[in-house]
Amino acid sequence: MSSNVQQPSGALNRFLNAVEAAGNKLPHITMLFIYALVIACVLSFALSFVSFDYKHPRTGETIRVLNMLSPQNLLQLMISSVKNFMNFPPLGMTIVATLGIGIMEGSGFLHMLLKRLLSIIPQSCLTPAVIFISILCHVVSDSAYVVLMPVSALMFYTCGRHPLAGIACSFAGLAGGFTASYTPSIIDPVMQSFTQAAAQSIDPSYSVNVLCNYFFALGGTFFVIAACWYVTDKIVEPRLRATMPLDSGLENDPDLQLHPSSPEEDRAFRKACLVWGAFALGFVLLCLPEGSLFRAPDGSLTSPKAPAMQALVPLLFLFFSVPGLTYGLGSGKFKSSTDVIKAMEGIMPMLLGFIVFAFFAAQFLYVFGKSNIGTLLAISGAEFLKNMGLPSGMTLFGIILLTGMLNILITSATSKWAILSTIFVPMLMMLGISPELTQAAFRVSDSAVNVSTPLFPFYPLLIMYCQKYAKATGVGTLCSMMIPYTLALLVVLTAVLYAFWMIGIPLGFDAGYVYPPVK
Repeated sequence: MSSNVQQPSGALNRFLNAVEAAGNKLPHITMLFIYALVIACVLSFALSFVSFDYKHPRTGETIRVLNMLSPQNLLQLMISSVKNFMNFPPLGMTIVATLGIGIMEGSGFLHMLLKRLLSIIPQSCLTPAVIFISILCHVVSDSAYVVLMPVSALMFYTCGRHPLAGIACSFAGLAGGFTASYTPSIIDPVMQSFTQAAAQSIDPSYSVNVLCNYFFALGGTFFVIAACWYVTDKIVEPRLRATMPLDSGLENDPDLQLHPSSPEEDRAFRKACLVWGAFALGFVLLCLPEGSLFRAPDGSLTSPKAPAMQALVPLLFLFFSVPGLTYGLGSGKFKSSTDVIKAMEGIMPMLLGFIVFAFFAAQFLYVFGKSNIGTLLAISGAEFLKNMGLPSGMTLFGIILLTGMLNILITSATSKWAILSTIFVPMLMMLGISPELTQAAFRVSDSAVNVSTPLFPFYPLLIMYCQKYAKATGVGTLCSMMIPYTLALLVVLTAVLYAFWMIGIPLGFDAGYVYPPVK
């Protein structure tokens, strides 16, 4: 792919070029988090001398910023640094899931699977197919980032398209899937629990259904696919072809080539697919009984307390390794256990940079949370919005904008909603807006903005996937790729939400738009 392609013109492209140029002049993303750690510590010192009138909505205590440069807090940071690192959410799931992918890739099963998929998916429908699959994969939560992006890139590359566009549209589809989806996910019961608790501060008898946003989520999928399809094919990929040429020598990389298969490989593939299907079916059958070991005490499969959700990452490891082992043994690629171990070892160097990043990112998140700076930002922003006294429709839009701004610094949806729900839900109930509608507005912005903030924990991993094809990829490259998706998702999902509201289509089960609910 040559850089001689004429670069698209227009204000948006000039803006994206500026973002990319500025972003790529920034230090390595690991250094960004080191600087952020230092800034957070210094800021906590400065703000510790300031008195704030804001009270924590759950505890009622006045918000006070802790000085993280005090001897006691610095010592505690040192003591807890290893624990912070080990508890960094993406770390464990990324490593474990990648080991399974290593077996799948090292055996050759992944390449065979891609060949078969590409033979049945028309090239003209490749983009919407990848977005559709990405939306579906949101059910496996953050683990999907490890799996989807490299596969999507390879699918685009083998079709003669820009692999970074495959990563971008997959990333956008997965992010959009947290708001617009076909199936419930692990985040639904988490969000519902905070929403219901906040609503009961006004009305103790109020109950929020776990699937209170399901109809909105289902309806939004069609618009998310259309928007991301347009952005990928008309904005992102043309710009990538003009500005981001692929590295030389990729055509000689055996990992990026799809060669014709032998009869032995075809037989091994059929056997692996049968074993794969049997494994998946067996798991489903084990989950079906009401007294299943994989269900939570209340019978739920999607609750965070459900063993099915708690064991999701090891299950993903088995899900990838079982067909990989079957195919590798059947095709002769794996002749001994040593070959399997080497397959897992072979994929790990790709994660070394991510592991280094994870250590410093974990310390920043600890300081940012422990100092109460994040809590202060969220509550002060919410109070500002509350004091503006806007009409209910404008207030709802203000929640979308405020969540988007907070997302640049606080990417965890549950962390933000744990705080903001206690303010927004009761506030909008007093304006006659239902808790379910408030939750939906929050989720719109949360899913759209995450893809374009460098502080998103999976950004370094995605940059590494991109650098496999274009070593010049930096933070600015990824940001400039994803900003059009953020704008598109914000516009589309907000429009769908207001359309549902105006027409009166239910947001989900037992979910209305007004409070008190109309019986």
